[in-house]
Amino acid sequence: MRRKNNSSFLTLFLMLMLVGGSLYVYFSSTFERVAPQVTLNTNGFWNLKEPLHLKISDDSGIKSYKIYMKSSKGLQQLQYEQLLSPMNSIDLEVEPPKGMYALKDKQIQIIVEASDTSKWNMLNGNTAIQEYSLTIDKKRPSVSIINNSYKISRGGSALVIFSVNDENLEEFYVLGNNGKKFKAQPFYKEGYYIALLAWPVIDENFKATVIAKDSAGNVTKTYVPLYLKDKIYKLSKINLSDKFLKGKIYDLSEEFEETQGVDGSLEQFKIINEDVRAKNEKLIHEITSKVSDEMISDFKMKKMYPLQNGEVVAHFGDHRKYYYDNQFVSEAYHLGLDLASYAMAPIKTQNGGDVVFTDYNGLYGNMPIIAHGLGLYTLYGHCSSIDASLGEHLPKNTKIANTGKSGYAMGDHLHFGVLVQGIEVRPQEWMDDQWIKLNISDIIKEAKKIIDKR
Repeated sequence: MRRKNNSSFLTLFLMLMLVGGSLYVYFSSTFERVAPQVTLNTNGFWNLKEPLHLKISDDSGIKSYKIYMKSSKGLQQLQYEQLLSPMNSIDLEVEPPKGMYALKDKQIQIIVEASDTSKWNMLNGNTAIQEYSLTIDKKRPSVSIINNSYKISRGGSALVIFSVNDENLEEFYVLGNNGKKFKAQPFYKEGYYIALLAWPVIDENFKATVIAKDSAGNVTKTYVPLYLKDKIYKLSKINLSDKFLKGKIYDLSEEFEETQGVDGSLEQFKIINEDVRAKNEKLIHEITSKVSDEMISDFKMKKMYPLQNGEVVAHFGDHRKYYYDNQFVSEAYHLGLDLASYAMAPIKTQNGGDVVFTDYNGLYGNMPIIAHGLGLYTLYGHCSSIDASLGEHLPKNTKIANTGKSGYAMGDHLHFGVLVQGIEVRPQEWMDDQWIKLNISDIIKEAKKIIDKR
């Protein structure tokens, strides 16, 4: 009887040991059953020049990995490593084999095999095998300048027409100053594009380059051959009076949230001239940065003169430095042309367009903005009233508003602004028939002739 009890006890003990061991194996991280995770950072293209970026990760630790490339030349090992110290994550750069740039294959496969340190699978660990199919593209996009304005002035505009071709084209744009990307609009025939450019008045130099990039990372850079004409703008030293600070600035400070709780009139002026102005200009730049994707065949503009018999009372590009008791306080650039005739004079647009803004905008007061196409916009500040409606398409020679002194204006006048893709440019150029003919109309006309001969 005792022998039977001992046997039963031993059997139970062994069963418990077996269950306990099974539970240990099942739940222990030493025997985890998740294969390593393999991630190849790719969009499915490779130019066989830039390395591929690969990441392998595993909670128990990576023991080894192998990377192969399969092509018409067979299976080639690119990398192999047996790690002495297991790692939870590895970032790798996979370089193409030497001599592979001459490969004619359009498709290749990258095969990654990675094993971890788990004791699962008879102590051999978990193994992941991932295969990626890549399209080989070694050819850079083709870019050709068809025609462009001969010159561009500081603070001014220019036009460029070019062609871009690539079967795997991903993006293209005209790169200007400070990383500014000018969007080009489809023009005339497939594969051709047109863009207005702008040289910011605050920049001493300018360079424009057409950048085209395909899905494989091949890049073409083509310089736009523009003659640069510098232009000297007025530098004004303005002494702030107590009357101005206690009058206009005090009234404006009651309006803006940025000056609430600020008592000093000089500090109020500085905030209005810098912070409020920057906020207002940011809104303007956002509104005027949009360019259509629709194909156009022409861009006809008449000279602009929104205020009949208007006298210029302040020029575009004036660099204004403000002082109080001979101490520098703040500065700003005047980025429009101020015109004045008589109080509440009618404002007309000589060119048709779409009304994209009709609201109040801080220092600019009541401010309609009209989009004329190709990223060209006109702005009308300090209006006493606005006749145009948001979203309305205006025909040529339409009255849109009346002059006034809303916002930061000392007297009744129009602040007339012209912008190209969010950059303020000299209104005087667009108010000149001859400039428009030489820099816009003739460039388009000649470009069409060149394209038709291709």
